[in-house]
Amino acid sequence: MKKNLLRLFLPFFLVIVLSSFVWHKFYVSVTQIDYVSNKKRIEISHRIFIDDLEKALEKKYKKKVYLTSTKELPEAEVLIKDYLKENVKISINKKPQEIVYLAREVEGDVLIFYSKIAISKKINTFEIFNSLLTNVYEEQQNIVHVNINRNKNSFLFTNSDTQQKIDY
Repeated sequence: MKKNLLRLFLPFFLVIVLSSFVWHKFYVSVTQIDYVSNKKRIEISHRIFIDDLEKALEKKYKKKVYLTSTKELPEAEVLIKDYLKENVKISINKKPQEIVYLAREVEGDVLIFYSKIAISKKINTFEIFNSLLTNVYEEQQNIVHVNINRNKNSFLFTNSDTQQKIDY
């Protein structure tokens, strides 16, 4: 009798357990940072899921922003700029840099943000702080690819690891 019950409920139990892994959302953003020497600047792009960013903005600013919809708040662009400025910081040669926000575009369910840093000196040290969405999702992972002085590095930023430094 016990074997029959086990045979009956084991497949049901396995479906429930395995589906919980499939339904778990993956929280990730991707940032690309490139030094473009002929333009004397660093170019930055962030790829962030729209719904994740909306949740972060709503938590921080206590209002629904409705990104990329016809109901998007008029001040959404300012809120995004402020949020990026607070959660992504870069220092070059131990000096904090001003990151200039340029534009954004939509690609499917992802927002892509473009920004730049003017730099005319040789880069000896490069420090990155990235805490995007970590205040909303404990499992958030922010992947950052850096290409400076023909050296490529990739980093994984998490809730507990938000800063990295590269020496050249």
